[in-house]
Amino acid sequence: MDSIKDFSMERPVLEQFGSVGFQASNIGEAVSLIEKMKREKATIFLSFTANLIASGLRGIIAEICRKKFVDAIITTAGSIDHDIIKTLLPYQKGSFGADDAELHKKGISRIGNIFVPAKGFELLEGEMQKWLEEWCSKKSCFPPSEISALAGSKLESPQSFLHWCSKNKIPVFCPGITDGAIGLQFYFFLQQHKDFCINAAADLTKLGQIVLDADKTGGIVLGGGISKHHLIGANILRDGLDYAVYISTATELDGSLSGARTHEAKSWGKLREKAENVNVFCDATIAFPLIAESLRKKKIL
Repeated sequence: MDSIKDFSMERPVLEQFGSVGFQASNIGEAVSLIEKMKREKATIFLSFTANLIASGLRGIIAEICRKKFVDAIITTAGSIDHDIIKTLLPYQKGSFGADDAELHKKGISRIGNIFVPAKGFELLEGEMQKWLEEWCSKKSCFPPSEISALAGSKLESPQSFLHWCSKNKIPVFCPGITDGAIGLQFYFFLQQHKDFCINAAADLTKLGQIVLDADKTGGIVLGGGISKHHLIGANILRDGLDYAVYISTATELDGSLSGARTHEAKSWGKLREKAENVNVFCDATIAFPLIAESLRKKKIL
């Protein structure tokens, strides 16, 4: 059993997290577990929710994809929306206490203390309709991962995670791709192109094969929702993940999937009974940069 140690300002702070206690220790354990995933050559899945791409964490996720640190991404439709829009114009830092009725009148949508200008969705519509016309000149039906890859091929920003995933052939699975602004673009396009379709089931085969071909699998889960469930649910095919790091502020007390801890997943076979795992109870925009920087210092990332 390790001793709890006081922070010393004479030593690098990140190196001390594991021995501090509380969530600092969990962050330290997360670093060690992700390092082990890489050392054991596990196939690593990263899942995250759209709000994180709206935030500045997008840059770290893009860097992870640039360095091919993960083997597959699982996320939500909003992540695609925000990645495209932020390539076209910046978001603004606002306030949690803003007058939302006034923001609506000004054409601003709020995500916590992040302000999203309505102009961004107009730009998204212009790009998506143009791209869909181009893509559908060759075929009519697409799995979500192909839509993600095609969109990424259109984005040249080094801050775009879709750009790097497309370039490095990292599949981006988005099981709820119609739930978002991009879904509305599909609806608009369908009005004049009745044969257009999204084949979500096709990605189940692709994701399932990655899971089954892996010697070991590891999951890095930022937040919850459909992204989290799709990752851990797919790993039922091989009796569960071997390693898992959850980072979330959600509570398990309401029985939600978002708040469910790693040990609950073991009851479903989504994590193996002896899977190594850690739950970090922290805002991912705080915890994940610390983890990423620790991995960088160790020359793992």
